[in-house]
This record gives sequence, structure tokens and C-alpha cells, in this order.
Amino acid sequence: MAEVSYYTKEGLEKLKEELQYLKTTGRANISAAIAEARDKGDLSENAEYDAAKEAQGLHEGKISQMQENLANARLLDESKLDSTKVLALSIVKIKNVKSGATMSYQLVSESEADMKAGKISVTSPIAKGLLGKSVGEVAEITVPAGKIEFEVMEISR
Repeated sequence: MAEVSYYTKEGLEKLKEELQYLKTTGRANISAAIAEARDKGDLSENAEYDAAKEAQGLHEGKISQMQENLANARLLDESKLDSTKVLALSIVKIKNVKSGATMSYQLVSESEADMKAGKISVTSPIAKGLLGKSVGEVAEITVPAGKIEFEVMEISR
């Protein structure tokens, strides 16, 4: 059974829009590429045709995966989440105990993660270490560089 993923309203809408694009425009583009390659002659020696057919297979696989993700997607009602603990969708401000550096992250589903936007996956080592913590608690998190201690400074939605 596939794993359930939790989404914000905007993340779920983005997933639906991308799936719709792949099913319509994406499929039409691939069909056009196959037709163009087919028109170039002998299919047994046509590398463009083989590449277009392979792209079609990958495209359909992506559509299938996204449909499965959508079927297992759950919308989180942010108004009902406990803001005293770090949970999925929490925006958490943390401080590196050793260096004193502070940073803020929002914990989101894996497909919504975007480090540049300050959104990290709930399956990442940092997020896993922070889940369930309250303001003032210190989380010792093992990352590839070793162990780092982060103090939870603030939790918001």
C-alpha cells in the first residue's frame, strides 16, 4: 500500500494542476513528437521514434505515479493542528546551539519540499528530529556531518 502524504491546500492544488497539464498538453506534445518521428521513414532504424516512444513511457509512468500520490493525498486542516508542538505544516524557528545561527523552516510533504522557499520534507533528518518538540526543547539530530543540537525557538502555522 502506498504511503499517505499530507498537503497544504496550495500544495494539493499544485499537484492537481500538474497532473492535468501532463494528461492534456504533455500527452499532446508527446503524440506530436511520435507522429513527426514516424513520418521520417523506416521505424526499425529510427532513433527519434524510439526516443519519443521511450519518452511516452516515462511520461505515462509519471502520470500514474502522480495519480497514486493524489489518491493517497490528505488535506491538513491547519486550524485544528496543535501549535504547541512541531507537526507537519508547522513553521518552526530553530537555533543551532553550537553556532547560535537561527533558521526557519516549514515542514511539508516530500513533494512540496523546496529548500529555497524554506520548506523541508517531514521525512528529512532535521524534520524528523523536530517533530513533537515544543518551544524551548533541544533536538539532537544526526545529519551527514555528524550530530547537531537545535533548540526550538518558535512554532507557528
